[in-house]
Amino acid sequence: MSDFLQRFAREFAALDKDNLQRLDELYSEDVHFTDPLHNVQGLGPLHHYFAQLYANVSHLHFDFHDFDQVAEGRGYLRWTMSYRHPRLAGGQLIEVEGCSFLLWRDRVYRHRDYFDAGALLYEHLPVMGRAIGWLKGRMG
Repeated sequence: MSDFLQRFAREFAALDKDNLQRLDELYSEDVHFTDPLHNVQGLGPLHHYFAQLYANVSHLHFDFHDFDQVAEGRGYLRWTMSYRHPRLAGGQLIEVEGCSFLLWRDRVYRHRDYFDAGALLYEHLPVMGRAIGWLKGRMG
């Protein structure tokens, strides 16, 4: 089990809207961060992305439950993200399972998140959520 991955997960889970300066301790200046909805390059733009993320939710928490270092400076984290957004799912808690692929030296320079964007966002939008639910029913 990787000490780096455990430390990163602990520090990442402790982030909130009031301590985003700690991103500098986790990520390199040239970080490339990607998830199914965003592609961010550079530490400055990453700060902006996280500031917007935390400004738009009333609760955001990551529970990391699996750490896998596959080579030196390369590994995966499995997590469950829980969040509340006042305009999604009637403000109820939403949970999404995901995985992060990380490359690092002393800090992370590549972070790629994998998760179901529908489960994160689209299924909780009033009109689109009903359409996605209908499609899933038809395909299932």
